[in-house]
Amino acid sequence: MQFKYKAIKSGKLIVDKIQADSEEGVMRYLKTNNFFPVSVRRADVTLIPFFEFFRRVNFNDIVDFTRQLAIMLEAGLTLIDALEILKKQTTKPALLTLLDSLDKEIKSGKNFSTALSLYPQIFSSLYISLIKSGEATGKLSEILHKLSENLEKVRIFRGKLRGVLIYPSFIIVGMIIVAFIMMTFVVPKLLDLYKDFGASLPLSTKILLFISTFLTKFWPVVIFLAATSYLIISRYLRTPIGKYQFDSFFLKLPAIGNVVRMAALVDSTRTLSILTSSGVPLLETLNIVVETSTNVIFKSAFEKIKKQVEKGISLGMAMKQAEIFPPILVQMTIIGEQTGHLDDTLIRVSRYFESDSEMAIKAMTVLIEPSILVMLGLGVGFLVFAIITPIYTLTTSLK
Repeated sequence: MQFKYKAIKSGKLIVDKIQADSEEGVMRYLKTNNFFPVSVRRADVTLIPFFEFFRRVNFNDIVDFTRQLAIMLEAGLTLIDALEILKKQTTKPALLTLLDSLDKEIKSGKNFSTALSLYPQIFSSLYISLIKSGEATGKLSEILHKLSENLEKVRIFRGKLRGVLIYPSFIIVGMIIVAFIMMTFVVPKLLDLYKDFGASLPLSTKILLFISTFLTKFWPVVIFLAATSYLIISRYLRTPIGKYQFDSFFLKLPAIGNVVRMAALVDSTRTLSILTSSGVPLLETLNIVVETSTNVIFKSAFEKIKKQVEKGISLGMAMKQAEIFPPILVQMTIIGEQTGHLDDTLIRVSRYFESDSEMAIKAMTVLIEPSILVMLGLGVGFLVFAIITPIYTLTTSLK
C-alpha cells in the first residue's frame, strides 16, 4: 500500500509518499529517520478495490526485477544506475513507486538490504537476508543471480501447477452452472408435466424433485448458507489449529498430498542450499526456513530442528528425528556435513526433489482428470435416469 505523509525534519515541512503495509509502519519509519510526523494517510485508495489486485507489485514483478538487476550489476553498472534504468523502462505505477522509493533510500545512504526491509510484504526474509549476505561479502551480483534463478524456478513450478488445475476447475465450474440451470429451469417444467399425467414417480425422480423444489424456493437461503460457510471455514483455517488440520489433510490425500510434500521439500532444500552457500549462519538459515515455510507441518518440523541444532546436534541428526523428511534427504545432509560440502549436497537433493515433484504433478493429472470425468458421468447419468424413467412409465401405461 502507498501512503502519503507530511513530516517535519530540520525545521522543514516534507511531503512525500512511501510504500508500507500499514500506517504504523510509516510512523515507525518516520520516527526512526528523525522525522516529526504531522499526518499519514493512504495515497492509493480506489473506488474499485477489485482492481487494486492488478495494480500492486506481484511475484512476477519481483522475479523480473531481480533478474534484470542481476544482469545489470554483472555488466558492471552501479546499483543506483541500475535502478534508474529500471525506473525509465517500468510502466506499472506500483512498481515504479517501489523503485523510486528504493532509489531514494539508497541515495540517502542506506544499504540495499535496509531499503528492501521497509517492504516486508513484497520482499521475503529470505530475499533480504541473501541481499545482506551479498553486501557483506561483496558478491551482490552473484547473490542476485542465485535469487533470480531460484525465483524463476518457483515461477515455473507454480505455472505447471496452475496449468494442471485450470482444466479441472473449468469442468467443475461448468458442472455447477449447468446443474443449477437444469435444476432451476428445466427439471421443474418436466416434473410438472409428469404430475399432470398422474404418473407414478420412481425414487430417483422424487429425489430430483425435492432438490429442484428446494433450490427453486430457497435459493437465497442456499447462497446465504454457502457464503456463511465459506466465511466460517476461511476464518477457522486462519487459526493455528485450522491451518494445521488443513495442511495435514492435504498431505494425506492421494496424489495431491505427494505434490504438496514434494513442493515443500523443494522449497526448503533450495532455501537451505542458497543460504548456506551464501555464508549465512546455520541457525539464521533455519530461522529463515521457518519463516518462509507455508506448510505448517514442515514449519513445525524445522522449528524443532532449529532447537536441536541450538543444543549442538548436527542438522542431519536433527532431521533424522523428524519423521516427515525422507531418508534420502537425511542421509545426504549427514554426508554433506561430514564432507564439508553441505551446500552442494543440498543443491543436488533439491534438484532430485524437483524431478520428483514434476512426476508427482503428472501423477496428479492422471488421477484428477479421469476422476472428474467419472463424477460428470455419474451426475449426468443420474439426471437422465431420473427424467427418462417417468417418460418410459407414461408410454407403457398409455399402451
